[in-house]
Amino acid sequence: MTIFDEIKQEIMEDPLNKVFTERGVPPLFKASTDATIAIVGQAPGRKAEETQLFWNDPSGDRLREWMGITREQFYTTDKIAHLPMDFYYPGKAKSGDVPPRKGFAEKWHPCLLEEMPQLETIILIGTYAQKYYLGKQRGKTLTETVRNFEHYLPEYLPLVHPSPLNHGWLKRNPWFVEEVVPELRKLVSIEL
Repeated sequence: MTIFDEIKQEIMEDPLNKVFTERGVPPLFKASTDATIAIVGQAPGRKAEETQLFWNDPSGDRLREWMGITREQFYTTDKIAHLPMDFYYPGKAKSGDVPPRKGFAEKWHPCLLEEMPQLETIILIGTYAQKYYLGKQRGKTLTETVRNFEHYLPEYLPLVHPSPLNHGWLKRNPWFVEEVVPELRKLVSIEL
């Protein structure tokens, strides 16, 4: 049993996760002592929970395209860790999914990150990840934070969510594909 298996067991035994454990739903994350990149997003979606594959949807397809890697590389490499802000699907809201539970990342991310000594960069996807990891260093808006991505490198790389719902944002902000995506691809190619 690895340290990550032990942490997974602790997460499953946590009373706050009892409803998921009783339903047979394991926490969805991936960590490795070989990881050089960690992807921190919101929380697994319904399909990810059902298939037990993070980013297993059109958002994941776009993220892998931005990263310049194949689906196989994304799922099989130990160089990429996946640490959502909550390891369980939080449910549906009126528009989109319910936000990740408060306090979840604060409780579980530090012990996982401590066991990944080779980690070089944490990719922060969306507002929740950026708010938690960047705190007062982030911009007033997600756009401002992502626009100033170079300010956070090499420790962090903030990204907009790759959801198809963000098509309008991407169209209004062509600099993202022109400047941020090449930096992401360069980072991924160096670390893989």
